[in-house]
Amino acid sequence: MKQSPQSVSLAQSSPTTGTFREDGGALEWSGRQETVRLEPWGPDGIRVRARLGGPVLPDLPGALLDAPPPSASAVKTEEGRGLLVNGAVTAEVSADGLIRFLRTDSGTELLAEERAHFWWPGARLHTATGNGYHRLEQRFRAYDDERLYGLGQHQHGLLDQKGAVVDLVQRNAEVGIPVLTSSRGYTLLWNSPAIGRVELAANGTRWVADSARQIDYWITAGSPADAQRRYTAVTGRTPMLPEWAAGFWQCKLRYRTQEELLEVARAYKRRGLPIDAIVCDFFHWTQLGDWKFDPAEWPDPAAMVRELRELGIELVVSVWPSVSPLSENHGPLEQRGFLIGTEYGPLAHADWPDKGVAEVVHVAFYDATHPGARAYLFERIRENYLEPYGIRAFWLDACEPELKPGFPANLRYHAGPGLEVGNLYPRENARAFHEGLTAAGEPDVVTLNRSAWAGSQRYGAALWSGDIGTDFATLRRQIAAGLNVALSGIPWWNTDIGGFHGGDPDDPAYREVLIRWFQFGALSPLMRLHGFRDPGMPLGPDMTGGPNEVWSYGAEAEPVLASYLRLRERLKPYVLAQMRAAHEEGLPPMRPLFLEFPADPAAWTVADAYLFGPELLVAPVLEAGARERAVYLPAGARWTDAWTGEEYAGGAEVTVSAPLERIPLFLREGAALTR
Repeated sequence: MKQSPQSVSLAQSSPTTGTFREDGGALEWSGRQETVRLEPWGPDGIRVRARLGGPVLPDLPGALLDAPPPSASAVKTEEGRGLLVNGAVTAEVSADGLIRFLRTDSGTELLAEERAHFWWPGARLHTATGNGYHRLEQRFRAYDDERLYGLGQHQHGLLDQKGAVVDLVQRNAEVGIPVLTSSRGYTLLWNSPAIGRVELAANGTRWVADSARQIDYWITAGSPADAQRRYTAVTGRTPMLPEWAAGFWQCKLRYRTQEELLEVARAYKRRGLPIDAIVCDFFHWTQLGDWKFDPAEWPDPAAMVRELRELGIELVVSVWPSVSPLSENHGPLEQRGFLIGTEYGPLAHADWPDKGVAEVVHVAFYDATHPGARAYLFERIRENYLEPYGIRAFWLDACEPELKPGFPANLRYHAGPGLEVGNLYPRENARAFHEGLTAAGEPDVVTLNRSAWAGSQRYGAALWSGDIGTDFATLRRQIAAGLNVALSGIPWWNTDIGGFHGGDPDDPAYREVLIRWFQFGALSPLMRLHGFRDPGMPLGPDMTGGPNEVWSYGAEAEPVLASYLRLRERLKPYVLAQMRAAHEEGLPPMRPLFLEFPADPAAWTVADAYLFGPELLVAPVLEAGARERAVYLPAGARWTDAWTGEEYAGGAEVTVSAPLERIPLFLREGAALTR
């Protein structure tokens, strides 16, 4: 078609007037050896891919499901621009290849690409790193009034991440999920598992992949709740999680023997305390990577599981992806190419203690991106846990994977080079268990993961916030972390109640932290008590931590903790209803206030309280010695104090009493705590 020279800026020394074409409902622009392809991808969604030096590549690893849900869309080219309209969002492409996203109903701008400079570089930058790979940059315009949420889980304590630079890499307690929700009414997925970062600066937003083959992202328009529905429709929804997972999980670092674990379970029952799951943690194995019980410490797992089931308790077993050279599986995995490879040096990715040796050994990791490796791993799980004992719930620890040193450029996965696909690993590790358990006929799959990536939720992956501190400042940061996870498509999230690194059960100051954290945990998507309590021990097969049961924290704490166990038990039908909403609609149980009240500007700023489902507003106490708390109640509803029955109008901040035994909790009009 004829192009208009007036549509290209004369400030550019060499203006590019590209060409448009329609291709099977997609819009393509080509110019300067770059191809940009825009496609409708689910209702109200558009996928954009850009590649230098040829057509876009169709089968690179990403988060989007292979087949998007159907949608009604239209492509139009006219002089100087191309348009792709898909429901609520419209993409406008200029003659020189710049993209703007608009609200279809009003034509107002949602998000627009912006050049870094009038000459070079443009909004999209491909800097060669060799062999068809590039350092990729995608730039968008900044907006002064914009707030930005999501991006997985981070310990910076920010809910609104405008102004932050966030690494897109997996680390213990730092989970990179590259999806961003804006107060301007759009949600954007950076559909690349490449190592990189996103810069949310005042003068622009920039997404960076350190080395990859093409730019790939997806965008939708609408309210935050609608965006969650659309995002999970194209990346997958969580399965309906089992009923036991809605209850209380007990664990510590670590129960060393079968009898020790069983005695804790029996003690909960003797005391009349609700408990639904108990965890058999690491070093229960013969060698790291054998993926089976050590009979010296766990002599009769069948009897253990049988007794736990009779008590109504599910056993959760820790499975690590690392493989010691002493393991019976190391040789077969290496020979079949099922370990993560390296560009330089041996197949050793971390040092770790193992049984039978005085010093650490250098361990490898199985390659979760390899279908054969996933099948091999789950065959060991089936042989050693599922078939003989009926164990069907697994804790997938260290699944970033926990590399030492963390040099992704030296890694070679089945799915591609480490820099291009490194963030994919935790999702594919969860996939191994989901596919294996589903094939074995297990109807409900849940795994507890220390890391995740976009789409992990479709494999039944629950996330926890990693190995974190044990003080009030750390507790405060978990609120924002959990809310950003919720906006990243992962509905099932929790923390180690009380934090992980330390905490003295006999210290009154720490007991206060534990009580306040326990209250928060009882009103979290998953409720799990864990931690490496004092006195600690050196890392190794003989280690255990201090006591970490609800009766471990003294006579004052125990009845308070017990009351919140019973509250959780009363709330289980409500929690299960939120599980159903996540499964069917993609709506998370833990919600920022603006998810339910987007029209209230103040709701977008609250980072220390949240909604648990649509009906409960939770305001954890986050300071030592505090016995009252100011809480903002969003406009658009009336609220009732769950403890006193006092009613409040929304749209204002109230200060309520918060004695040690009470977490501020409000019921939305029409709700009841016993429902």
